[in-house]
Amino acid sequence: MTVTEASAPGKLFIAGEYAVVTPGHPSILVALDQFITVSLEEADTTGTIRSAQYGGLPIPWTREEDQLVIDQRENPFLYITEAVKVTERYIKESGIPLSYFHLSVKSELDNASGKKYGLGSSGAVTVATIKALLKFYAIDPEFELVYKLAALAHLSVKSNGSFGDIAASTYGGWIAYSCFDREWVIQKANELTLTELLESAWPQLMIRPLTPPTNLRLVIGWTGSPASTTHLVDRVNDVRGGIDDFYKTFLEASKTCVNAMIVAFEKGDLQAIQAGIRENRLLLQQLTAHTGVVIETPPLTQLCDLAEKNLGAAKSSGAGGGDCGIVIIDRQSGIIPLISEWEKVGIMNLPLHVFSYVRTANTIEWKGASE
Repeated sequence: MTVTEASAPGKLFIAGEYAVVTPGHPSILVALDQFITVSLEEADTTGTIRSAQYGGLPIPWTREEDQLVIDQRENPFLYITEAVKVTERYIKESGIPLSYFHLSVKSELDNASGKKYGLGSSGAVTVATIKALLKFYAIDPEFELVYKLAALAHLSVKSNGSFGDIAASTYGGWIAYSCFDREWVIQKANELTLTELLESAWPQLMIRPLTPPTNLRLVIGWTGSPASTTHLVDRVNDVRGGIDDFYKTFLEASKTCVNAMIVAFEKGDLQAIQAGIRENRLLLQQLTAHTGVVIETPPLTQLCDLAEKNLGAAKSSGAGGGDCGIVIIDRQSGIIPLISEWEKVGIMNLPLHVFSYVRTANTIEWKGASE
């Protein structure tokens, strides 16, 4: 039988963390050349989902009223099943009859012992699943369509994130990103067909491909300590009401910092990008001081300080609390001394590269169109 396959890359945040959860506040992300791959093979009357991350045993699913049904007591595949449900709603609205299929997942986004590197596996598996399904039903997996379907799948599981990981996995390369107005999308989801919602302009959403300066090198260090983005964002959200004045200042400072970095990308100004990385690190340290949520752990501080010593600009990536730190450095600067010093304190260099799709993507830019 024919196998339909699609992959999606992992991601790292470069700047704008925490602020990006608020609609309209920009961030910068990058897609990396570690992938989740989803394969589909047509089935007859019952489908299965299988992943090596969950023992490799196939878990069966069936349909009730044209919707995927899986025993929730056996379901470790929440993001996959929600991705299937929302995508198949769109496929049904397109007038295409639904089929059964066997779905399997392969991931490169963790190490041999199963520890996650913090590269956005939930976003990548959602994007890969949707791309594979669209291809399976002979629909072009166009960038904006895939992003919006994936975002709706994550909204359905009450995600508290920014959906930036979905944008990076969908678009690839370097991107500037700001989150859409969740409340608007949730409201319109009750008023419009899914197709109409997907074709609407989503307020505050920005996805803009960026071109890095030719002399920019991205170096990634892993602390060996996985962290939960959901848990850390929840903790910050829990105390936001008590630090309202500071948080407004933080949001504005983050917006100013990241917008300046976006301009620096457009001008090819490496030093200005590095200055933005350092400023963003300070903002996140201030956020820790006001919330008590440790974003830059001691190993991440070591990672960053050693990078600064070796002519790089460094900060934690994503929610922090462990996982990865990133370094922006001039290509002419040697990185072997830095990697050697990292190894001495237990920090692993992840030899990853930026992944870009061959197809080019159009920018999504909210212009305040009528709602």
